[in-house]
Formats: sequence, C-alpha cells, structure tokens
Amino acid sequence: MSGRCMTAFGTSRIVGALTAALFAAAVCAPAFAATKAHRPGSGHRPASGLAAKKDPAKKDDPPINAKHAILIDAENGGVLFERDPDVMIYPASLAKLMTAEYVFNEIKQGRLNLRDEFPVSENAWRKGGAPSRTSTMFAALHSRIPVDDLIHGMIIQSANDACIVLAEGIAGTEAEFARKLTERARAIGLEKSTFANSNGLPDPGTQVTTRELGLLARHIVVTYPELYKIYGQRDFTWNKIKQPNRNPLLGMEIGADGMKTGFTKEAGYGLVGSAVQNDTRLIAVVNGLGSPKERAEDGRKLLEWGFKNFNHRILFAEGQIIGTAKVYGGAEGSVPLLAPGQVQVMMPKAGGDRLIARIVYNGPVAAPVKKDQPIGVLRVWRNDKIILNVPLKAAEAVAQGSLSQRAVDAAAELVIGVFRAGAQKL
Repeated sequence: MSGRCMTAFGTSRIVGALTAALFAAAVCAPAFAATKAHRPGSGHRPASGLAAKKDPAKKDDPPINAKHAILIDAENGGVLFERDPDVMIYPASLAKLMTAEYVFNEIKQGRLNLRDEFPVSENAWRKGGAPSRTSTMFAALHSRIPVDDLIHGMIIQSANDACIVLAEGIAGTEAEFARKLTERARAIGLEKSTFANSNGLPDPGTQVTTRELGLLARHIVVTYPELYKIYGQRDFTWNKIKQPNRNPLLGMEIGADGMKTGFTKEAGYGLVGSAVQNDTRLIAVVNGLGSPKERAEDGRKLLEWGFKNFNHRILFAEGQIIGTAKVYGGAEGSVPLLAPGQVQVMMPKAGGDRLIARIVYNGPVAAPVKKDQPIGVLRVWRNDKIILNVPLKAAEAVAQGSLSQRAVDAAAELVIGVFRAGAQKL
C-alpha cells in the first residue's frame, strides 16, 4: 500500500433532529489542513489587541468589543463563538495559566509536593517582588515559601515573584523553565504558543493565541479539578498583606468560579473566565480591551450570551456506531467506529444553523485492526466553523485477510494511486 491518502465521501444522512449531513471520509491530515477554507491565520507576528482590526459584528453575535475572543463548551471543547482567535498576541498575566498547568502536572506526577519549599532569590525579588512595582505577593528576600502558598500567590494575587520562585525551584533558572513551558504546551496540544518567561511580563518570545488560551483553560478545569478550585478563592494573605482575587467575574452572580486576568501596555486588558449554570460549564476568553471595566463587561456578556442562547443537543448516543473506516488487507473491508462516549454539541436555541459532520482518518487502515485502536476523528462544523473534534476508535477487531483478499486490496489501491497521480497533474 502506498503512503498516499484517499478521500472518499459517503451518502448524507440525517442525525437526529439536527438535520446534519454526515460524510464518511478518509482524508490525509496534512492535505486537509492545507485547504484554504480551514487554514488558521498565517504569520507569527504578535498583534497588539489594541491595534488589531476586528471583523464586522454579525446580528446574532454577542455584544462585545474584544478584538479577539472565543467561547468554549467545557464539556467537549466545542466552540460556540469566536472572533479572530488564531492571531498571535501577547498574553500578559494570562501566561500564568501555563505556569500553573506545569506546576499542577508536576504535583499530579508526584515530582512536586505542596509542602515543598523554594527560596526567594534576589532575581525573583527584584524582577517580580516589591522592587519591581508589578503584581506581587511581597515575598521576602531569601525567605523560603511552600509550593502551596506560591500557587495561591500566583493565582489569586497574580504574583510575578511567586512565578519566578516556582520556575527557579523546579528548573534552576526561569529561562530553562520557559523552555519547559513551551515543550509542555506542545504535549497538551497547544501548537503555536511560546513562552520566554514564567509570568507573561513583556517579552517578544511569549506569544499565544486566544484559541489556545481557551484550550489551556479547559485542560486545567478538566484535568485538575481540585487545584482549579483555588481560582475561585476570593482573597489571599501573605506577609501580612491581604489581596483580593483580581477576577471581576467572581462577584457578578453569573456562576463564575475562576480563571485569570491580564494586562500590559502591549497586550491591553484580557481575561479568561469560567462559569457554570444548570450543570453547563462555559469558558470565555477576551483580549485586547481598553480598560478593566470593558474587560469585565465583555467577559460577563460573552458568558451570559452563551448560557442564554445555547443548549445541548445529542448527535450520537454512547455506544452508537458513528460510521465506518475502510480497511486494507483485512478479513473485512471496513471497521465500525465509536466515540469515547456520548457525542453532543451546543446549538442555538433559535435553530437555523446547519451542521456538517465528517469522519476524518488516514486510510485505508491497514489490517490487522485492534478493538479500541484509535482511527481518526469526527469533525463537526456549524455553518462554516469547526466547532468540535471527537476522537474515534475501532468498535471491533478486524483480522488480517487471506492472501487473495490482500491481493485484491493491493490491486485496488494501485488503481486508486494511478488515478490520484493523474488527478494531481491536472
């Protein structure tokens, strides 16, 4: 079988009451990603949110002013709304979410303990402590602080000194820690974001996208539910100085229970917020705003808009066969596919949106195929936007076929390869 990929589209079908067309497709991932309709914004030059130009708002869009925004269903990562979310921007203190994720993972893996203590170096004190005139927990020079308190300072007080102390305690230097942050970002699926320090203080090497901030926030909520609760604490006292949580959403009675704010002159005002209403959790990200008031209002409006205008609709029940993937050289010509559980999306209550779902995989899949073997993804569009990617696995095993079956498949693949090569020349 050649290394080329084949694309095949099956017949459309109705998915429940959503009238969504489902197309079974075996698509070579690099070729699919390169199509113009689905290519993210190009270039890695950071765009100051204050200088960016936003697209004209549509009638049904949320009434926000943010240049960059995204609203995510925390249940499955589905996107309810986005505005220019793939442009590289400066994150300011929102970068502390990545530092928190790294520290949380170290704790989860048993390499770090909440009772461990790290020293406050002169570098951390000068760059992030009281002399820096930035957000700080006022850590005393040469003191030793437990990891638990450093985490609280970082999250609740947005303490730059806490971040540097954690970075130096874990990696030796902040520069080495920043390298580890970028490496960790790739490991959890953030493909573009880069980090040059632990706290988001201005540096050309620290760049993120609004979409990836949303993905990072969801990852923290889902992966570290106990540690996430720290984001909802209203205040924290260190060195006899009590400071309130900087998240303005916490006092708005909209179900908000955490996340982070950020500001630098280069980035403008930004916010990542999460809230729960009626057992539905949404995550909102807004960036590039002109004032703290505007940031708070946009965060609130975006979350309220999502809760008011969307509800969950089931596409596939748990255990339901979603489609099939073609198998090469197997006892069977195809393998049925399952999602890990129930597949649902949030749809506008008013209706009118069109859903399209495609099964995307590298294929045909070579036999033998093991049960539960990862095969591809179910990709769902609402109108022209990708809103959901769900991993798909083999519902049953497919044994290797007989010599004659493999010969037939090889001949078929050869013919398809010749056809494909001819098509590429046209």
